[in-house]
Amino acid sequence: MKNITKFGIVSLLIITLFACSENDNVDEKEMVVDESHIMGSWKLVEANISAGGPQYLVKVENGEEFNFLSNGKFSSDKYDECADGNFSIESNELSLIYDCDGFTPQVENPDGTITYQINLSSDYFI
Repeated sequence: MKNITKFGIVSLLIITLFACSENDNVDEKEMVVDESHIMGSWKLVEANISAGGPQYLVKVENGEEFNFLSNGKFSSDKYDECADGNFSIESNELSLIYDCDGFTPQVENPDGTITYQINLSSDYFI
């Protein structure tokens, strides 16, 4: 009986040691995004929409394109009146400031920036 008890305890300890890890049942922390993560060209291919209810994804045909450069500049085909500006990222918030005299997009913040909360994956960002 002693051998069975010892075997049971040892087996239980071994199973416990190998069955658990520090990351089990713990949400992964979101990656902090900075300017270096989005360098290059990006195209809008899906959008979350809602008509007052739950949001759902829809495919976007001919979505706008953005090109982010290492010097903090960007270009975009979103607006016909202005295609260039400056960008920055702080606390996973992408800020765009279009740099054209007299151009004011209708979706800007009071300080003149357009901001997006972003989460980055290996080949896309949301």
